[in-house]
Amino acid sequence: MRLPALLLGALLLSACSASEGPAADAGTTAASASSTPSPSAPASSPGAEPTGQSAPGEPASPAPSPASSPSPPSSPEASVPGIQSSPSEAAAASDPAGDAPDSLSDPSSIGVVVNKQRPLDPPGFVPAELVLPRVALGPSAGSALLRPDAADAVERMFAAAQADGVGLTVVSAYRSYTDQESTYAYWVRQYGNAALAETISARPGYSEHQTGLAVDVGQDDGTCTLATCFSGTTSAQWTSANAAAYGFIVRYPQGFDGITGYSWEPWHLRYVGPEVAGAMQAGNIATFEEYFGLPAAPGY
Repeated sequence: MRLPALLLGALLLSACSASEGPAADAGTTAASASSTPSPSAPASSPGAEPTGQSAPGEPASPAPSPASSPSPPSSPEASVPGIQSSPSEAAAASDPAGDAPDSLSDPSSIGVVVNKQRPLDPPGFVPAELVLPRVALGPSAGSALLRPDAADAVERMFAAAQADGVGLTVVSAYRSYTDQESTYAYWVRQYGNAALAETISARPGYSEHQTGLAVDVGQDDGTCTLATCFSGTTSAQWTSANAAAYGFIVRYPQGFDGITGYSWEPWHLRYVGPEVAGAMQAGNIATFEEYFGLPAAPGY
């Protein structure tokens, strides 16, 4: 979910030259504006802000915070609107044996659900195409590459925010399997405890960032980058109110880590398409798991 800041700086240079670069997140990325929580004293509530200053070269992260969460529905919906079909999904529809992957498991689908119980298949999946959105990048940005559909949505969303006087930046987007190996190992070392690290960082092969559909956003002045206090910024408030119109959801909402498996990340957006995002917003459905009637995924 985060990479060391020195590595992220190098990656920004790589991304800006239109080559694929590693990024920092399961749900998070590195940022110089926030601090590294102590593994011996995690925050007691999802909204608690980390204190102290990160050592040079270390990414910051929100403190993990356990919270009780409601249980998702026990059975999947028979039909869910808004999921675009890929060739493999079309095969699934014509395959009565159900051997072809469905849209919730196919990593090329915008409906793919990735969590601690649903790894990417194959683990080393790489999107067919990644592009650099023509938007502002944060000072600590890692790889800002996204799938073309997600990149287009980011461009339109950022333009709308700018028209409303709100400045957004991309902090991190695509991350490869190898990038996630480094990110995950870093946080395990930082915390000295894999279980604690896994509240903020995905194991390789389990990160949404690897799909090219996830993006960590920040405010243009760097306020509260990758910290829970970001939720109080004008950028976060605008995003929360308007992201669904552009096909994005806040993937790891406050108080639902018992379902999603990750601590609150108000900056982590996931592209799911306007129809699904709009249906979730209209139905006051907080998580992707609940929308599709999938089991909670608090752990591996």
